[in-house]
Formats: sequence, C-alpha cells, structure tokens
Amino acid sequence: MSETFTPLPGSLKLDFCGMRFDSPLVLLSGCVGFGEEYTRVAGFSNRDAGAVCLKGTTLKPRLGNPAHRVYETPSGMLNAIGLQNPGVEHVVRKILPTLDFSETRFIANVSGSTVEEYAEVTRQFDDSPIDAMEINISCPNVKEGGVQFGNDPDMSARVVAACRAVTKKPLITKLSPNQTDIALNARRCIEAGTDGFAVINTLMGMAIDVEKRSAVIGNFQGGLSGPAIKPIALLKTQQVYQVAKPHNIPIIGQGGVTTVNDALEFLMAGASAVGVGTALFYDPLVCKKLNAGIAEYLARHNMKNVSELTGTLNMPGKKVVQEACAAG
Repeated sequence: MSETFTPLPGSLKLDFCGMRFDSPLVLLSGCVGFGEEYTRVAGFSNRDAGAVCLKGTTLKPRLGNPAHRVYETPSGMLNAIGLQNPGVEHVVRKILPTLDFSETRFIANVSGSTVEEYAEVTRQFDDSPIDAMEINISCPNVKEGGVQFGNDPDMSARVVAACRAVTKKPLITKLSPNQTDIALNARRCIEAGTDGFAVINTLMGMAIDVEKRSAVIGNFQGGLSGPAIKPIALLKTQQVYQVAKPHNIPIIGQGGVTTVNDALEFLMAGASAVGVGTALFYDPLVCKKLNAGIAEYLARHNMKNVSELTGTLNMPGKKVVQEACAAG
C-alpha cells in the first residue's frame, strides 16, 4: 500500500456537488482501474486526489475491444479499451468493499448502450457506498451507446433524466467534445437534472501502420488524450462554464493536464476541479507536484482557497467582438 501521507494544505479543499474534496484534483476514469491501480507504487496515495473516478462500468461484464487497444501519439495517446469491466453487480459486491472511503471520494463511472441500462447501473450504484456517479455518455470507442448519446442533446438529456429518477446521489455528466454545440448539450443536461459536468472526454482519432496499410488500433478508431487536446479542452470547459455558472453547476475540467500551469488554466477557464489522467501513465506521482504548485500559486497571489480561482479568466477581447457584432 501507499506510504505515509502528508496532509494537504487547507487552501486546496473545496465543495463539489455537496462532497468535500481535499484537493481540486480528480483521477480520471480508465486511468486508475477501480481505485487500486497505483496504490502499489511507492509514494502514491489516493489521498492526493479530491476524488477518484472508477473504471467505466456496464450492466453486464464486457470483454472490451480487440488489440491493439493503446497507442502512443505525438503529445498524446490513443486508447480503445471498449469498456472492459466485470459488470456492476461484481463491482458493487466485490470491489467497492475493498476501497478505503476515508482516503478520498470515489465516483462510479456509469456506462451503457441503452437508456434503460444507464438507469439500471445507476440504480445499483445508488444502493452502494459510492459517493457520486459520472454518467459516461461520451465514450468514443464502443460501437453502441457512448457517442450516440453524447453527441445528441436530446439523447443526453434522456439519459441524465433516467439516471436522475433512480438516485439522489450527485450525478456528473461527462460531455463529449465530438459534437456541434457542447453548450447546448450542457444546457439540456442541466434541465434534466445533472449536478455537475466533466469536460471533456477524449477526441476521436486514429493511427495508421503504413507498412500494413491498416489502422493500428483494433477498433479502427480510439479516444485521443494527453497534452495534444488541452487547447480544445480549455475552450470547451469555458463554453460549458458560461452555461453552468448561473445554475451553480461545477465542472471537472480535464484534457492534457501534466503541469501546474495546465491545472491553473482549467481553473481559470471555469473548472472547480481538475482531472488528471494520461499523465499518470508516465508520472504516477504527478498529483503531489500539482497540489504543491497550486497551493504555492494561491499563497503567492494572496488567495485563501482554490475556489477563488474558478472562472477568473479575463476576456476583454471577447467582449469587444460581441459589442462589434451587436453594433452591426
């Protein structure tokens, strides 16, 4: 298990959908297994994160996609795991009892191929110790469900409403960047009852083996993550923030976070918390560095709490453009 843990500075604590996070960092679904993936690494602790999102879980067990499932790209990574998991009953009965809920908040990732499946997985997690649920309506590497729901605002709202009807626990909707109007989708999800957002999921991408003239990824396409997608993720976070702010709906901003400045950018763009995923594959202790850097920035700018940073991006240029358009 992990080594002795040093308590985090009080300035990093925040409230997210009624849950206390001891850090603004969230370990992202698919990157940490079911919460145990990195606990064997010396110096790692789940306590360095405000929350841990568990692996995507469906109603029945899934074997996932054929190989290859992961491929490194310039400044990023393609993955097409295909939601391999043992099914929600096994997760609730066998895995959740092994987690230490005093370490951090644990968030289930609810996935499915029908609205009814999303609702049933949510219902089963509702009757468990899990702290909250992330609705994965935006997975780009399964052939059914996933993107079909996440890119259609009406379908997204239907999924959120169905999940909302079977639980009072916090629901965090994971939004896809692979859609025309992410702000409209966010608005519909708010109307359907979401408590928070995770922005963004991976972008669709592919890689080609030029000798074989075939796709490297067995599923042909996969989700692109890592630093390459950060500029897109920042913009999408800011766009969703404009919709979510009037309703006090918090956002986990994510996509390519590897440095302290990356995390600070997401907070300024409107995120209340910051997701860390691909960076863990090559630096499992990155959260310690991020927490220390964020705390140092807050102290240097005389800020008492990380929440003071959320949405502080200055946007004079946007205002000038809007005024010019209004003037004709």
